[in-house]
Amino acid sequence: MAGCEHIAEAADPAARTPDGCEECLAQGTRWVHLRRCLGCGHIGCCDSSPYRHASAHFEGTGHPVIRSFEPGEEWKWCFVDQVMG
Repeated sequence: MAGCEHIAEAADPAARTPDGCEECLAQGTRWVHLRRCLGCGHIGCCDSSPYRHASAHFEGTGHPVIRSFEPGEEWKWCFVDQVMG
């Protein structure tokens, strides 16, 4: 976390699709866990989910930081620096 400017500067936007993964909801597919992009509020599924939409969102947008969207979890992850915060 020390030295990760992305996590230190991350915003806290509202979830765009609070009911679940944006792409999975549109496709009618399932997810394992949810992640919220701190760049735009996109909700995507985790890398244990079949389609890994949170990682795909990073790859497509470059938004570096996600936060767990699971109840009781508050950790953040920076894709660029590969660190948790």
